[in-house]
Parts: sequence; C-alpha cells; structure tokens
Amino acid sequence: VQLQASGGGLVLAGGSLRLSCAASGRTFSRYDMAWFRQAPGKEREFVAHINWSGDSTHYADSVKGRFTIFRDNAKNTVYLQMNSLKPEDTAIYYCAAGSVGGPLFYYVRNKYDYWGQGTQVTVSS
Repeated sequence: VQLQASGGGLVLAGGSLRLSCAASGRTFSRYDMAWFRQAPGKEREFVAHINWSGDSTHYADSVKGRFTIFRDNAKNTVYLQMNSLKPEDTAIYYCAAGSVGGPLFYYVRNKYDYWGQGTQVTVSS
C-alpha cells in the first residue's frame, strides 16, 4: 500500500482544513487507518484512527470534538476534517495504514506498516 497525503496549508486560528490520504492497491478497505502528527522538536503523536469499515473511530483528547476522521473505501481515501484549528495544531500530518489487532492498540505507531509522506499544517494566531 502506498499513501499520498495532501490538503495541508496555512490557516488562521479558528479556521478549518481537510486533509486527504489516497491509497494505492486493492487492499485499502482491509486496513485500519490513522493520522499522526509531528511538531518541530517533538515526537510523532497519534491524532485519529478509523477501523476498516468506518464504524469505529478514536481521537486524541487534544483534538476530540474538533477533528473528524472518515473514509471512502470506494475511493481508497481517508480524510481528516479539522475545525477550530489552534496554533498548537501546527505540525506535519502523516497518514498511516495497518492492521492494529484490536481496539487497544490504535494509538501505537509501530502497529502501522505503511506511512504517507506527510503534509504541513500551519495555524497562525
């Protein structure tokens, strides 16, 4: 599976962005998908997860209520709708695919086998 993330950019605090992650390959619908992010000088952190069918999602506490992850398996694409953006959301956002093996591990980086190249999100105040 190859992943291509897009949709990042520069936005004012309070604004919105929608990230997309397009996957190649016919097995996309089998995988859990997630978004992680990495700010300068910090470790990559979990943002959001969605299971293969799209009926189960999880979010980091810092984005809960502001971000929404969803997927379109017919288009081999997963999305991250980001609303009410804050300067602390500034980071490179990465999409990831894998079989995480259950609801306890969705936030664990090494459960994901495939990673996109990242897209920069900058939120200015």
